[in-house]
Amino acid sequence: MPLLTQIQVVWTVVVMIVFLSIVIWAWSGRRKESFDEAANIPLEEENFLQEEIKTTEVKKENSNA
Repeated sequence: MPLLTQIQVVWTVVVMIVFLSIVIWAWSGRRKESFDEAANIPLEEENFLQEEIKTTEVKKENSNA
C-alpha cells in the first residue's frame, strides 16, 4: 500500500476510536448527574433573572417611599 493510503486508514481508525470513546463517555451513567445539572442551567438563569427583576422593583419601591 502506498504511504498516503496507510496514513488515511490509520487516521480513519483513530478518528473512529475517538468518536466512539466520546459517545461512550457521554452516555455513561457516571456522567448523568453533571449532565442533568448542565441541562437545568437555562432554567436557573431564567429564575435568577426573575429574582433580579423582583429585587430591583422592591429597591425602587423602597427608594420612592
